[in-house]
Amino acid sequence: MGIQQFRLPDVGEGLVEAEIVSWKVKPGDTVKLNDTVVEIETAKSLVELPVPFAGTITELLVPEGETVPVGTPIIAVQTDSADAAAEDMVPTIPDEEDKTGGRTAVLVGYGPRTTEAKRRARKTPATSAGSTPAPVAVAAPVPAPQPEPVVAKSNESVGSVHVLAKPPVRKLAKDLGIDLATVTASGPGGIITRADVERYSTVAAPAYEPAPVVSGREDTRVPVKGVQKVMAQAMVASAFTAPHVTEWITVDVSATMELVDRLKADKAFRELRVSPLLIVAKAVTLAARRTPIINAAWDEPAQEIVYKGAVNLGIAAATPRGLIVPNIKNADALTLPELCGALNDLVATAREGKTQPADQAGGSFTITNVGVFGVDAGTPIINPGEAAILAFGAVRKQPWVVDDEIVPRWITTLALSFDHRLIDGEKGSTFLADVAGILEDPARALMF
Repeated sequence: MGIQQFRLPDVGEGLVEAEIVSWKVKPGDTVKLNDTVVEIETAKSLVELPVPFAGTITELLVPEGETVPVGTPIIAVQTDSADAAAEDMVPTIPDEEDKTGGRTAVLVGYGPRTTEAKRRARKTPATSAGSTPAPVAVAAPVPAPQPEPVVAKSNESVGSVHVLAKPPVRKLAKDLGIDLATVTASGPGGIITRADVERYSTVAAPAYEPAPVVSGREDTRVPVKGVQKVMAQAMVASAFTAPHVTEWITVDVSATMELVDRLKADKAFRELRVSPLLIVAKAVTLAARRTPIINAAWDEPAQEIVYKGAVNLGIAAATPRGLIVPNIKNADALTLPELCGALNDLVATAREGKTQPADQAGGSFTITNVGVFGVDAGTPIINPGEAAILAFGAVRKQPWVVDDEIVPRWITTLALSFDHRLIDGEKGSTFLADVAGILEDPARALMF
């Protein structure tokens, strides 16, 4: 018999930490190989993790709601085997100011972050291809390995005084805006602990008189983390990096609405949910053929424009945990029924909170359907790593002039934001007009 610890793995995209959202097991439960034991939230999505061995749960090492780095032991399981046959592939996460190099883990569109992956020596023959490496067996649960204390950089020192603190403690101090040089250390060898920082934060908090709450209700503070935190960082980076231009066009989409009704009755769409968004998505992939710069990106370090080989069509989706943008790979190569099925799957997966990081990577153009909220138009912010985004407004019956007569028609507004570094007004206007033309008369799709 032996105790094995399951360490938090890197679930993809080079993510370096995750929040424990909910445990699916408790101490004393028996688990089989690949049983789901925990749901975590990364900066990209919610992910369910299977346990890589069978046995009895002895301890949950991380409570729900806590964010821990990759490689942290999160659960202990008593197994029949006393030996651990595993190769530890868990990356070591260095101090975020480390300049020694290492691999660069990039969250698509959000900028690089330096990490360093180290492989420990093999202890037994490697597991078979495709299997999940098992954690190391120990005689009893052991605490998570702690990184060596590091010397604070110059921005955490006063004069020639240097302080010692481990990376998680330094990050906590940075988040709280505390200069570690002003904190009294209580740890061995003069190391500043988490408790020291929290104690200092409490003591050093400036006294103030709270303003009277007229309504009788108090403010609520919610930490910004996970998907919402990354979304916020990405939007700021995009808004202040790419020079945005937004153009609008109001379109009579009565013919599109008639087409949607016909498709709903078509046997090729019998098991599918057809909506006007499907026709907009198809129009985008067709219009991009005539204006390929729309499906491109600006590479700042290389000072190059990258024309994407395929239209990986992103659909902005609002979830309880924040905005995500999963994309349909090679959308331009799909038939209309195939595109409809892909849209249905994308929306269903997003609503369930099961969208995987790989499904959000590599997008080349995004549609945000603000019409589902009853909104007519807006000025959308370009998704990082792309050159343009289209906002699809609400479709409403409105009075419209047709042959000098006012008649009720289905009307919508499209708003295109594009990066003016690579898309000029002519290209942006041509693309927007082409999309609008297809929605006004779907038969024009035959021209592309």
